[in-house]
Amino acid sequence: MEPPVAARMNKKLYEAELKRLQADLVEMQAWVRETGARIVVVFEGRDAAGKGSTIKRVTEYLNPRIARIVALPSPTERERTQWYFQRYVPHLPAAGEIVLMDRSWYNRAGVEHVMGYCSNAEYHRFLHQAPIFERMLVEDGIILLKYWFSVSDTEQEKRFRSRAEDPMRHWKLSPNDVASITKWEDYSRAKDVMSVHTDIPEAPWFEVESDDKRRGRINMISHLLSRVPWERIERDPIAIPARPGSKGYERPPRNESTLVPDHSREVERAAASEGRG
Repeated sequence: MEPPVAARMNKKLYEAELKRLQADLVEMQAWVRETGARIVVVFEGRDAAGKGSTIKRVTEYLNPRIARIVALPSPTERERTQWYFQRYVPHLPAAGEIVLMDRSWYNRAGVEHVMGYCSNAEYHRFLHQAPIFERMLVEDGIILLKYWFSVSDTEQEKRFRSRAEDPMRHWKLSPNDVASITKWEDYSRAKDVMSVHTDIPEAPWFEVESDDKRRGRINMISHLLSRVPWERIERDPIAIPARPGSKGYERPPRNESTLVPDHSREVERAAASEGRG
């Protein structure tokens, strides 16, 4: 395995390749819909490793009725009494659907175990049952892909501090996120144990180096496309008809509608007065 690349990928090169890959994702989506394929993509990894931003790039041009993101909140009291995997089953894809899991059942192998939110018995039961559960999914025809996003301790801390200073991203910081700094080695050990038990031939783990988010996104999307046996689907061209002539309809006067205030004009006037327009 190649060591992490320190230099940040050139922005123009990144954007051009991302657009090309996103076009292929749209083609893959058409294949999924046409063939009735079912795909589950699991996104796991360190806090601030770039999972969310990668999911955003994957789904940017996809139909939300076909490709949907699953990001479950903390379990309710009732859900805590269920079979652990039960709350995830309703979110699995039907024919022609792609499900992207922003964290998944692997919460139990990571944050729940490290932070003491589950018992040792529950933790070891998970390590035993997860491979069985995943083999069942694959045997039933689901394409299951699991990605672990890796980030260095220095880069993670840098991203945490950036979030703390940005009021638009405060919501991305939680007490558990901050605790991941002081529990770095605990999370490392948990990840190693998780890999030993759940890196199975039917559903292996793929690691994404993401100290450079641009490279991480490009590498992950390219790999996803290579693991799904999609083909381009020939689609009939859509002809845009000519607009028919008027049959006498008259639009009601605009002053009878309640229009949204034109804030854009105010912005332009303010910019002009300040010499920014």
